[in-house]
Amino acid sequence: MSTFTILLGGDLIRTPLLDRQIEGTRVIAADAGIGHARMLGVMPELWVGDFDSVPADLPDDLAAVPRQVFPPEKDQTDGELAISAALERGATSLVLAGAFGGKRADHAFLHLALAVRLAESGMDVLLTSGAQEGIPLLPGKAGFGYADGTLFSVLGFSDLAGLSVTGAKWPLDHVEVAFGSSLTISNEVKGRLEIALGRGRALLLAHPYPLPES
Repeated sequence: MSTFTILLGGDLIRTPLLDRQIEGTRVIAADAGIGHARMLGVMPELWVGDFDSVPADLPDDLAAVPRQVFPPEKDQTDGELAISAALERGATSLVLAGAFGGKRADHAFLHLALAVRLAESGMDVLLTSGAQEGIPLLPGKAGFGYADGTLFSVLGFSDLAGLSVTGAKWPLDHVEVAFGSSLTISNEVKGRLEIALGRGRALLLAHPYPLPES
């Protein structure tokens, strides 16, 4: 497998888990995402975008990363262009780092939806901010090794049918979930989390690290 980390412009914190997830991967930065490279201690092989959001005071080695420049009037976001570049280089697995938060909610939504579409095409995709991570759910059954108490939600991108959740504080048994329902929001891991989906498009959003107290 060839795993690429795509540095996106959303929020990102460095954690031991994130370090393990990106260790040994090839790296491509999407415009402002280059700013995460120094924090993570990685060197992108390519920097993609229209370069309208370049961070100030980049160190010389990052400023010298080879660029693939696109005009501002384009049909794809910088993030999607960076993902396309990774696919052209043989990516079979993607870590989308900085996929959540930031100033552009529309870009964050795109990353979620695009991850689901890529997973449907056979690509392994992980979205992460360091503090939370997303994994597309395909029809079938999948298990996850999260610790007890981990907060998670199942985000539906369509009506869901045959959804079962075990190893959770609030289990579900072969239920139907209408698109836009909050039924699958804010659950907690209790044991070995397993999710089965009969039909629909969904994404698991988990918080492997405790949320700060409000």
